[in-house]
Amino acid sequence: MEMGISPSTAASEFESEWIESSIPGRFESVVARYPERLAVKMRERALTYTELNRAANRIARAVLSQTGPGSEPVAILFEHGIDVIAAILGVLKAGKFYVAIDSSFPAERVGYILKDSQARLIVTNQRNIGLASSHAGCACAFLNIDEIDSRFTEENLAIPIAAADLLLIGYTSGSTGVPKGVVATHSVVAQTVRSAAERKRICVDDRLTLLQLLAFGSGHGHLYISLLNGAAVFPFDAKMAGVESLAQWLGEEKITVYHSSPSLFRLVAESLAGRDQLLDLRLVHLSGAPVTRLDFELYKSNFGAQTLLEFGMGSTEARGICSAIVDHTFSYPEAGTPIGYPHQHNKVLLLDENGREVAPGEVGEIAVMGRHLSFSYWNQPDLTQTKFRSVGSDERIFLTGDLGRMRSDGLLIHLGRKDLMVKIRGYRIELTEIENALLAHPQIQEAGIAAWGQEAGQEYLVAYVVTRGGMAPTVSGLRSFLSATLPDYMVPSVFMFLQSLPLTNGKLDRKALPRPDRGRPDLDQRYIAPANEIETKLVQIWEALLDIHPVGVHDNFFELGGHSLTAARIVSRVIESFQLQLPLEALFQSPTIAAMAMIISEHQTKPATEAALAKMLSDIEAMTEEEARKQLLGNDVGR
Repeated sequence: MEMGISPSTAASEFESEWIESSIPGRFESVVARYPERLAVKMRERALTYTELNRAANRIARAVLSQTGPGSEPVAILFEHGIDVIAAILGVLKAGKFYVAIDSSFPAERVGYILKDSQARLIVTNQRNIGLASSHAGCACAFLNIDEIDSRFTEENLAIPIAAADLLLIGYTSGSTGVPKGVVATHSVVAQTVRSAAERKRICVDDRLTLLQLLAFGSGHGHLYISLLNGAAVFPFDAKMAGVESLAQWLGEEKITVYHSSPSLFRLVAESLAGRDQLLDLRLVHLSGAPVTRLDFELYKSNFGAQTLLEFGMGSTEARGICSAIVDHTFSYPEAGTPIGYPHQHNKVLLLDENGREVAPGEVGEIAVMGRHLSFSYWNQPDLTQTKFRSVGSDERIFLTGDLGRMRSDGLLIHLGRKDLMVKIRGYRIELTEIENALLAHPQIQEAGIAAWGQEAGQEYLVAYVVTRGGMAPTVSGLRSFLSATLPDYMVPSVFMFLQSLPLTNGKLDRKALPRPDRGRPDLDQRYIAPANEIETKLVQIWEALLDIHPVGVHDNFFELGGHSLTAARIVSRVIESFQLQLPLEALFQSPTIAAMAMIISEHQTKPATEAALAKMLSDIEAMTEEEARKQLLGNDVGR
């Protein structure tokens, strides 16, 4: 069920006209109301609302001195911290819209964004002036905020800014391999902030984390939820300071609202184990990736009843789509991932391949309809037309590319990405379903699944896992664990153990996953080399068709990633190589080279006639995968 939050102080009240004002206008009204309240703090540096406003005003005047008046994109290039917040507000106060670039981005990405956004000015600081200067070839000037002199005064500017004016271009990963810019206006972001602040009951006494980079959508949202409601925001660089420091910092700064990706939350929850509970923390908000059953269990075991959990779904294009705020009594569904209840300002639709709404309880693509969606991609009209549909005069539909099902109580269940549906041996498979199954293993901390293969129809599944430390599970153990809940065609053929998964803004970067290692996996059975000519020849066949080196004579066919189609190829190759009259059923049900060699040895006195050999090979070639699977399932190991 969805729970309300009851902080000690009443939540901010929102006027109906609030979303029709600009972000700087709303911020200045907060400054006037709470001039001496803490606005932002990072380590030993802290600014009140008045101090932050004055810094932004000086930056705004310095921007105007270089660009003149009028709306245009301005690039903001900083590390995570207070300076980037002041720069964003300054650029907006100057009547511009911004393109946030984090200094940790690869040079190629920085160059692409600068060129694509057509920004003429880069706003940065002394720490990043070298990086900004290196991109001056993009026809950009640059402004170092650490060198702004006394000519630029601290008073508010009287520049008219409309709610329909552009606020930002947010670059997100694109399916073509290059970032895509999503355009948002002041009113679009204001509506999202208003809705989120009401759900979270944000008030002036709240102290919110800012762990996400401001070059990503979720970072912007949390920044504005804080500063447009008189709360305090606390940037923290978890990558630089470490997760152990983050857990301690949450208590020291008396944080009340925590927001991060589920992957970072898992590390924080584990580092909190055995410590005193964070009594000031009233809300844990996870976004950027689906919240798994493991995440919910970590929340229950590491946070007290005073702390609620928020999860949901959003996108750079549609901002907040749905969410739920729950307590320890929430029942995690048996199938799929819960992502909450649709937000009031948008309507969530589930559409079939033809764009029609599916029947209640059926699976469809999640689409969002409303007035306050981003209306386009920057300089990509074709992509805009593909993903956005106009409905009437002021409403649009955005197609998320995610699959979902609506429960009868209104809770939306996420069933993975359309583009993460793969076909393995003829079966349609959702990769996230396997990932969730792996995360249920007590020794697995992170998991990712990818399909690999050089030829169509020959793809296989690879699992990438990060363990919790201590003794890592064996491949045999993981395969057995997954086989208890997944059909055999969904059990990965290869398991790779990594120190960490490649992430982009808290999400798994599947394109950065390493090429599979086709060496012998870590099995319960130790490696035993072939002892005779038959075993040696079988090892050569198995290694060639399984693409694994080396293969031991007691290695289990299934634990090496074998499946019914591979088994058929092996049996066919064995018959051709040994030219013997062999029982197909016995060969299919020989899980090891040693067992198969014993069958071959027993039949060496029965060479096959040309006709018999042809019939056996023909029978194998004519087998459907289902028939081959039935042969394999005659073996207990294959079940």
